Amino acid sequence: MTLYGEKLPPADDRPTVQVTAVSWPGDEPDPTAGGGRPTGGRSRRVRLLLAGGVVAAVLAAVGGAGAYAYAGDVPRGTMVLGAELGGRSRAEAARELRAELERRAAALSAPVSVKVGEQTTQVKPADVGLAVDVDATVAAAAAAEAHPVSRLLGSRTVDPVVTVDPARLDAALGRAMGAQGREMTMPAIIFTGTTPKPVYPKPALTLDPPGSADAVKKGWLSGQPVTVPLVEKHPATTREEVDRLVTELAKPAVAAPVTLATDKGSVTISPTAIARSLRFSADATGKLTPRVDVKRLRTALGDKLATIEVEPKDAGLSIVSGKPKVVPGKAGQQLDSDALSRDLLAVLPKADGRTVTAQLKPAEPELTEAKLAELGIKERVSTFTTRFPGGLSSPRSQNIVQAAKDVDGTIVKSGETFSLNGHTGERGYDQGYQDAPTIVDGKLVPGVGGGVSQFTTTLFNATYYAGLEDVEHKPHSFYFSRYPSVIESTIYYPALDFRFRNNTPHGVLIDTSYTSSTITVSIWSTKIYDSVKTEYSPRRNITQPKTVYLEPGPDCIEAAGSEGFTQDAFRVITKDGRVIKREKFSWTYQPEPRFICGPKPTS
Repeated sequence: MTLYGEKLPPADDRPTVQVTAVSWPGDEPDPTAGGGRPTGGRSRRVRLLLAGGVVAAVLAAVGGAGAYAYAGDVPRGTMVLGAELGGRSRAEAARELRAELERRAAALSAPVSVKVGEQTTQVKPADVGLAVDVDATVAAAAAAEAHPVSRLLGSRTVDPVVTVDPARLDAALGRAMGAQGREMTMPAIIFTGTTPKPVYPKPALTLDPPGSADAVKKGWLSGQPVTVPLVEKHPATTREEVDRLVTELAKPAVAAPVTLATDKGSVTISPTAIARSLRFSADATGKLTPRVDVKRLRTALGDKLATIEVEPKDAGLSIVSGKPKVVPGKAGQQLDSDALSRDLLAVLPKADGRTVTAQLKPAEPELTEAKLAELGIKERVSTFTTRFPGGLSSPRSQNIVQAAKDVDGTIVKSGETFSLNGHTGERGYDQGYQDAPTIVDGKLVPGVGGGVSQFTTTLFNATYYAGLEDVEHKPHSFYFSRYPSVIESTIYYPALDFRFRNNTPHGVLIDTSYTSSTITVSIWSTKIYDSVKTEYSPRRNITQPKTVYLEPGPDCIEAAGSEGFTQDAFRVITKDGRVIKREKFSWTYQPEPRFICGPKPTS
C-alpha cells in the first residue's frame, strides 16, 4: 500500500485501505501555462494544506487508517523499557509494563555500584525503595505528543517514572561517605568578657540528596556504575556578614551602659550584663540572628531587678528518699520579655539615647503543679556514672560539677529537644568555669571549660539507656578508656552540641549528683521499655600512634597516646519481651599521638 508516496514497512499489521484519487476543478493542465502544470488557485491551496500537516482530516476520510492510528489510550509506536505500550488502553499498557518489569526482575534487583567521593558502595534497590511507578509511567506514555503521521508510521520512547525513598537512600550514601564528609561550622559571635570574638563559617562537605537521587535512579535502569559527588554546602551567613555584625552591633553594644526605666525605678544595664545576654544564634541553614536573651539578662543583673519585679517560679521536682517530690511554683510580676528584648536590641547599636522604657505585667509560672502532675515523672528509668581523676578540687572536676549543677532539675516535656549548649550557653569564666586541658587541633591545650565533655558523655549515656532519641552528638577524635567506646560525646561551644529529643509520651527529669571522684546523671520518667542494652562489634582497622615532640612550656601537656580503631555499637531496645529497635552507632578513632614536651632525641 502507498500513502502520500511512501511505502509502509513490510509485514506491517495495519489494515489495507483503498485510496481513490480525487481531482478538483481547476486541476486540469492550463495550455497557456508553460510545462503543462496546473495553475488553479485551489490546487495550490490543497497542496499547501496537505504539506502544512492537515493530515487528520485525510485520515478521517480514509476511515480505517485513522481509526487504527488513534486506537487505545497510548499513542501507537510508544515504547517504555523496550515494551510496546502503543495502541493499548491504560490498563492493558500497565499489564504489559508489569510483565516487562517481571522479565527484568533479576537485573532490576541487582545492587547498584555507587561511588561516593572516593568510596564505592553497593546499594540494593529494595533497601532504598527503588521502583518503577507503573501507573505514573503509563500516564506519561499516554500524554506523549504524537502527530497523526507519527502515530501511524513513527515511534517514540518514554522514560519510566522511577521512585526512591530519599531518607533511606541518603542514609545509605551517608554511611559510604563516612569520614570524607565535613560538618558545617556555624557562624557565631561570642563574648570573652566584653570583647566580641567572631566565629567564621565554614562550608560542609556533604551529599546533595536531590542530585544523588537523580543519579542513582538513572544508574539503576542503565545498569551502569553511578558517581555521587560530595558538594560544599555553605552557611547562609558569610564571613563578611559576621564582621559587619561585630562592627555594627556587637562592639557598640558593649561600648556603654543602657538605662532601663520602669514605673518602679531605673536600673543600669552594664556592658558586662549586655555581653552575657546578647546572643548571636545560627539556625539550621547557618543564618546568624542577634537577640537579647532576657532570661540571661535577669541572671546577669542579679539583685538589681529584685526591687522592680518578682520572678515567677516553675513547679519542679526534687528527688527525696529515692522518689520525686513536687516543689510548688509561684506567680510573679515581670518586665514584658518580648518587648524588652526587642527594644533593647534596637538601642544597642547607638552611641546616644541608650535608654529603654519597660512595662511590668503579671507573670505566671510556665510549669504549674497541675501540669507537672500530668507529665508522668514517677520513676528512675536510667542512670550512668563516670569517674574523673584528679580529685574534686581540680579545675577539670570543678568544670564537670558546674555543668552538672547547670543541668540538674531540668524537665524536658514530651516532644521537646534538649540542647546542652542552648541550656548552659557559653561556658566561660563569668559562668563559673575554669581553665583545664581541652583538645584543640588534635592536641591537649589549656582552655576554659575543659572537662565538660565528660559530663556530656555521662548525660548522653543516661539518655541513651533511657531509650531517648539521639539528635546530635559527636564522639571524641581520640579514644579515652574512661569512656565507653563509640557511645560517648564531646562538646565545644558553639560549634559542637549534644542534643536529645524526648520521644516518649511522658516528661523527663534530668537529675545530677557527684562525689569526690564520680559524676552521675539519672533520667526520671515513666518506664516504657523492658531493657536498653549495647552490643559491640570487634575493633577493626587498628592504627598505632606516632610520637610528637613539643616545645616545652606551661602550655605544653604531655599525653601517653592511644591506638586508633573503628568499631560499631548497637543499641538494642526490648519491649513486651521482644526486640523493637536495633540502632547502629559507628565511629573511627584516630590514633592519639604520644606527646612529649621536649626536644626530639638525636640518634
